[in-house]
Amino acid sequence: MKRRDFLTTTAALASAPLVHGAVSAQAPTQPTAPVAAPVARKGRIKQGAMRFNFAPGTSFDEMCRQAASLGLVGFDITGPKDWPTLKKYGLISTVSILGPLTQEDGMVRKELHDTLEPGVRAAIDAVAAEGYPNLGVLGGQRKGLSYEEGADNLVAFLNRVKGQAEDKHVTLLLEMVNSKYEDPNLGRKDSVCDHLKFAVDVIKRVNSPRVKLVFDAYHVAIMDGDVAANLRENIQHISHFHTAGVPGRGPIDETQELNYRFLAHTLVELGFTGYVVHEYRPSKGGDPLKELARAIEIMDV
Repeated sequence: MKRRDFLTTTAALASAPLVHGAVSAQAPTQPTAPVAAPVARKGRIKQGAMRFNFAPGTSFDEMCRQAASLGLVGFDITGPKDWPTLKKYGLISTVSILGPLTQEDGMVRKELHDTLEPGVRAAIDAVAAEGYPNLGVLGGQRKGLSYEEGADNLVAFLNRVKGQAEDKHVTLLLEMVNSKYEDPNLGRKDSVCDHLKFAVDVIKRVNSPRVKLVFDAYHVAIMDGDVAANLRENIQHISHFHTAGVPGRGPIDETQELNYRFLAHTLVELGFTGYVVHEYRPSKGGDPLKELARAIEIMDV
């Protein structure tokens, strides 16, 4: 499932007092299916996956079984319909995406703030009810707005909801993405949040322990470069990390520009306690499961 399609299907949760009651009623609290003994990991970096790390046509149930066997802790970009399956295999939603925000019309649209706020508040409640740590929030497209006005609008919206996030112990995660590539598999066209400095400045202005940054090394490399130094400089604002190869958003192996083993050691050195989630696309003709196992091994330092 593409992220854009997933966001469209979850937008209906803007009306969500029904959401969290329904999910809580059906979600088991303990794993209910046998899983092969997971690969032993060092545990210094907690790793997760995305759906598109797996072979096309793989059911989410099977993805979760494979992920648990590989020693992963969860999945990004999940919503209420996924949560019972995650729990079945002892996994978590490392970042939940639900509510009315989209890549096109996110927090940058000031004229939509009154309409968007109830859905984001309902999403915070739903994530908190399941005990999950993070809710993704989307900046949206500038559509002619200046970066200064866009930043003001993001800060204004986050200030509306940060108190609830703090009370519910849910971290709102803003991701810096690249706007260089218009292909949605490679970038985010016209994104307001397309430079690290912009994202960090927004987070600093909001000044909440529950508003943090997704540091996506792929996007940072494309837009700003100097990945390790940027990671070090901004680590206090970062609570989630994404991997993907540069160029092409492929698997993170020795054929790629970025040295993820070095970045993994840097994260450990910096005392990073968040999640590292793989957001690469499998190679054409490759074995997705072997590529995922290799990516996990690279980051397992």
